[in-house]
Amino acid sequence: MPKTVRETLFKLVGLLVLTGSLYGAWVAMDYRVFVSDPLDFGEHGLRYEVKPGTTLTRIANDLQKRGAINTAAYLVWLGKFEGTANTIKAGEYRFDTGITPERLLEQIVNGETLQYALTIVEGWNFRQLMDAVHSNEYLLHTLSDYSDTEIMEQLGHPGEFPEGRFLPDTYHFPRLTTDVAFLQRAYNAMQHLLAVQWPERTDNVELKVPYEALILASIVEKETSLPSERKQIAGVFNRRLQKRMRLQTDPTVIYGLGRAYDGNIRRRDLRKDTPYNTYLRKGLPPTPIAMPGRDAVIAALNPKPGEELYFVARGDGSHQFSASLKAHNAAVVEYQLGGRSRPFSSLPSGRLSRKK
Repeated sequence: MPKTVRETLFKLVGLLVLTGSLYGAWVAMDYRVFVSDPLDFGEHGLRYEVKPGTTLTRIANDLQKRGAINTAAYLVWLGKFEGTANTIKAGEYRFDTGITPERLLEQIVNGETLQYALTIVEGWNFRQLMDAVHSNEYLLHTLSDYSDTEIMEQLGHPGEFPEGRFLPDTYHFPRLTTDVAFLQRAYNAMQHLLAVQWPERTDNVELKVPYEALILASIVEKETSLPSERKQIAGVFNRRLQKRMRLQTDPTVIYGLGRAYDGNIRRRDLRKDTPYNTYLRKGLPPTPIAMPGRDAVIAALNPKPGEELYFVARGDGSHQFSASLKAHNAAVVEYQLGGRSRPFSSLPSGRLSRKK
């Protein structure tokens, strides 16, 4: 080969090597900028669904088509360099403007899916709970045509009455969580609360098993919404149980009436014999009457000591407590009858009257 030709070839190879080196350096620099630069997903961000089996390459190409990233390959490289390209989690995500590709990858690798919320309200009954579950658009509904008995079977607790067994709280979950999974979570939360609090109960509490604590807590929950009164209300009921007095509490009667209750409780309702009529039957009703909150459960297990056996609603959300029937009847005249006395034959002796 002539010398001039060899020299020309050497120069050409050198130029290609130099060009390749410069290009490689530029790519490396561009990649480093990509990893740390914020992404633009618009004012409201982007809700993005990663379906099961979706690859990082497919996600990267889709985001490039949407204009969210400039170079799909860079996101794939990032996943490979981090060793997480094959560990992304399916689910619904929200990508906010300003996050970096590094943060985006972290979200889909850690499964930081978009969360929705459903609140179980203190004092709800099971029917109200299931109405809320059935109407929640983010849950996957599998129990729509099931009876209460069948629902408990699906939860793995056949033969259990559902009332009171689900802890009121706000629960967060990803879209298409099943209604069964949601209810199991609330059920387990109540079981855990009882397991923790039962050993810590007051020595003289008149309860034999944790389920009785759940029953009493549900009554306390329905009798007052004031945190300061819960243990005092529980104390009244605890002493009544100790003295073998009837509890005589309206919420149990109302629960026993079921859908027949129209918002007013009448004398004939107090005489109607149901398993929940605590004017006619001694002791606790057979089941809870509502979903008690955490504080009501704690109050039932730790009732306030004292002598009070009665209470009456003052009309402002609070109650007047009394240790004797005479004092209680006077309180009824003052707070329920506006100071106008009338024969107490219209009220069962010692009724724990509530203003309706």
